[in-house]
Amino acid sequence: MGASCKNWPKIYLEKIRAGEIQVSRKVLAVYERECGWMDNPPPNFPYKFSPELGQYYIDYMEKFCRQSKGKAGGQLIKFQLFQLAKMQLVFGWVEKDTGLRRFREVFDIRGRKNGKSTETSAVMHTMLEADGEAGPEIYCVANSKDQADTVFNECVNMWAQSPALQKITKKRRSDIYCPRNFGFMQALAAKTDTLDGKNAHFVCQDEPHEQRNSKLYDVMKQSQSFREQPLYWIISTNGSVREGFFDSKYQMYSAVALWQDGFQDYTVLPLIYELDSREEWTDEKSWEKANPGLGTIKSMKTLREHVAQAKRDPSFLPTVLTKDFNIPENSAESWLRFEDIKNETVADMAYLEHSYAIGGCDLSATTDLTCATLLIIKPNDPNYYVLQKYFLPEGRLEQLRETNDREAPYQRWAELGWLHVCRGKTVDYNDVTAWFVEMVQKHDIRPLWICYDAALSGYWAPQMEETGFVMEKIRQGPITWTYPMKLLGGALQEHRIIYQNNPMLRWCLSNTAKKSTNRDGIESIQPVKCASNRRIDGMVSLLNAWVGLQNHTDEFLPYLR
Repeated sequence: MGASCKNWPKIYLEKIRAGEIQVSRKVLAVYERECGWMDNPPPNFPYKFSPELGQYYIDYMEKFCRQSKGKAGGQLIKFQLFQLAKMQLVFGWVEKDTGLRRFREVFDIRGRKNGKSTETSAVMHTMLEADGEAGPEIYCVANSKDQADTVFNECVNMWAQSPALQKITKKRRSDIYCPRNFGFMQALAAKTDTLDGKNAHFVCQDEPHEQRNSKLYDVMKQSQSFREQPLYWIISTNGSVREGFFDSKYQMYSAVALWQDGFQDYTVLPLIYELDSREEWTDEKSWEKANPGLGTIKSMKTLREHVAQAKRDPSFLPTVLTKDFNIPENSAESWLRFEDIKNETVADMAYLEHSYAIGGCDLSATTDLTCATLLIIKPNDPNYYVLQKYFLPEGRLEQLRETNDREAPYQRWAELGWLHVCRGKTVDYNDVTAWFVEMVQKHDIRPLWICYDAALSGYWAPQMEETGFVMEKIRQGPITWTYPMKLLGGALQEHRIIYQNNPMLRWCLSNTAKKSTNRDGIESIQPVKCASNRRIDGMVSLLNAWVGLQNHTDEFLPYLR
């Protein structure tokens, strides 16, 4: 690396570690991982980091792109440290063999007024004029034409402020055209009839939190198929539309940011600036976590005024939470932090054999998982041990493959033995019975009770009883679940739930939100999904077993002596 070329991601990380800059745990995880790979890449790592290449793109933007608004209007862009670090990551990582860009998608979530539009406009100009692509098609897309025009108009204003850009590009009626490479940029709305047939090199999707489904993303992503190093750029705040496209992407890329099992994706850069908990919205020291441009791009005074108004006016609070701090505002709150959930301890199977247990099961028919659980307690041992098996019909896997749906890495989990794929389009409950029988016969783990939801049990419960198991119906809902769920949450936070580092249970736990109701000062809770395409079946199965533990504690204790 040349003496004049700095490594901005490392500088950014150093300041974060020193406490000079506050970021969310997800952003910290990304920079810890990326900077670590620069010096100590994994075995057979196919990428290399070039600070010089990343700096080339930064230099272009800071040399040719100008601000269009406010006191800095007409002045050349000067990126903040968090922007420099991001740009160098995006454009500096390349494939060793081909030199092509590593990152194909950027997911950038920040509080409002943190420079997303101006920064993205500079990137769009660079991708049009200086990326070495023949005939680049650059699109800004959004749910509405007005929203799509937000970034595009900033591109136009940037062009109008820069004589250098005017020399190499032309503003036409509906686009900006680059004669030397025959490329152009334009704005498109989700309802546009002409989305098909595009050959996009770069796509900016603005404010996807307003979209109910993934149609726009799917079409534009597919339009990049013939480009060698396309880039899909998503910028947004959080919003109020729940279980739509944004929630799906947010959950997926949160898992990538934290590098959770099965969600390791080297081609996605997720930068999710948000508060780590809802309670931090009144703590000024935490505000920077969601607002990396606070005090420079974004006014601290204005944010203080917004927070003060939200304290006075509860109706304004959801706006502040979602737009300034990226906290989703709905009827459900996150149940546990990922740090609470994560437990990589694996108990020796020989220790768990010859044990008594309480069983649990969450049954499904087609789309949801079925999960069978054994909750094991050992004498004079404060921990709880969990063994699980998941079941999914092969018809569901085929459906996901046909739609290119990345709901979860089910195939990988099946290969590792966590998931059993049932033939046909429904879960075969005989396979569930066979697993419980195997655990008894092969490992001598004997469930004294197996607790289940009767809603979808069908023939299964009588079959299990005929096999010799004691079955117990569990009434689903807050009346049954509140107290056991609180106890289970406490045990998870204390890392006393040893679940054999099962990635499927960890995934289900991370997908679990808590729905609270308060009647006469008494809080009731129950588990719900964070988003519609997230699965929590493993958590519910474990919770059913935990309910059984609470129901039969006195009867179970003699078996532990």
